[in-house]
Amino acid sequence: MRAGLILSEAFTGLRRNASMVISVVLVTFVSLTFVGAAILMQMQIGTMRDYWVDRAQVAIYMCSESSTTETCTGGVATPDQLIEVETQLESPALAGIIRDVEFEDREQAYQNVVDLLGEDYASVITPEQLNETFMINLVDQRQSDVIVEAFSGMTGVEDVRDEMQYLEPLFSALTVATYIAVGIAGLMLIAAVLLIATTIRLSAYARRREIGIMRLVGASNRFIQTPFVLEGVLAAFIGSALASGAVIAGVEFGVNGYLRERLAFVTTWVDIPEAWMVVPVLVIIGVLLAALSASFAIRRWLRA
Repeated sequence: MRAGLILSEAFTGLRRNASMVISVVLVTFVSLTFVGAAILMQMQIGTMRDYWVDRAQVAIYMCSESSTTETCTGGVATPDQLIEVETQLESPALAGIIRDVEFEDREQAYQNVVDLLGEDYASVITPEQLNETFMINLVDQRQSDVIVEAFSGMTGVEDVRDEMQYLEPLFSALTVATYIAVGIAGLMLIAAVLLIATTIRLSAYARRREIGIMRLVGASNRFIQTPFVLEGVLAAFIGSALASGAVIAGVEFGVNGYLRERLAFVTTWVDIPEAWMVVPVLVIIGVLLAALSASFAIRRWLRA
C-alpha cells in the first residue's frame, strides 16, 4: 500500500508537469546519445588501433637507381649491403623484437605497382626504379623506433619507415572527435541535471499544501521525498532508454548498413554486441544523475 501510494504520487507529479518532464526526457536523450556515441567511437578507435598495430610493418627501403639520399651515393644497393641488413635483422640484439621478415625484390615490387596502377604504367616504370624492401613485423609495434634507429643512415639504405606513422593522424583526429562528443554530452548532462532539479521544485511547489498535510500527520521526510525522486528517475529512465535505442539503431543502420559498404579499408567495426554493452552504462548514468539531482533539489526545498 505504501509503495502504491508513492508510485501514485510520482505519476501524479509527472502528469502535472508534463511539459517539463518532456523537456527532461529530450535533454537526457540527446546528452546520453552523445555519451553513447563517444563510448562507441572510443571502442572503434581501440579496435582499429589493435588491428593495425598487429599488422603494421616497418619497411627498410634499399637504394635504387633513382635514390638521391646521402646513403645512396654509391647507386643501387649491392648484394653485400643487402646481406649486411639481413644479417643485422637476424642478430641476437633484434631477435627478441622481430616476429618475421619478408623481402620484396625489384621484380615483385614492379609487379605490385602494375597490379595496383594498371598495365598502362608497365612501360613507364622499370624495376630498376623501385626499391628492394625488407618488410618487418614486430612482436610489439611500439618498439618500431629500435628498427628505425638501427638502420637509418646505413649505407645502401634509402629510408626506414614505420607504417603506423601514417595511421596516427587518423587516430588523433578520431580521438579529438571523441573529446568533442564528450564535451557536448557533458554540457547537455549539466542542462539535464538543472532541468530535473527545476522540475522537482516546481512539482513540490504545486503540491505544497499536500506536503504540509503529510508533515502534520507525521510523514517522514524520506516518504515525502521519494515520489519526487521517482519523478526525476522515471523521466531520466525514459530518456536513457531512447538514447539506448538511438545508439543501437546508429550501429545497425549507420555502421552496418552504411559505413561497412563505403569504407571497405576498415575491416573491424563496432557491432551490436558492443552497442548492447553501452546500454547499461547509459541507463546507470541517467538514473543516477536524476536521482542525485532530484534528491538534492527536494531536500533543499523541504528545508526552505
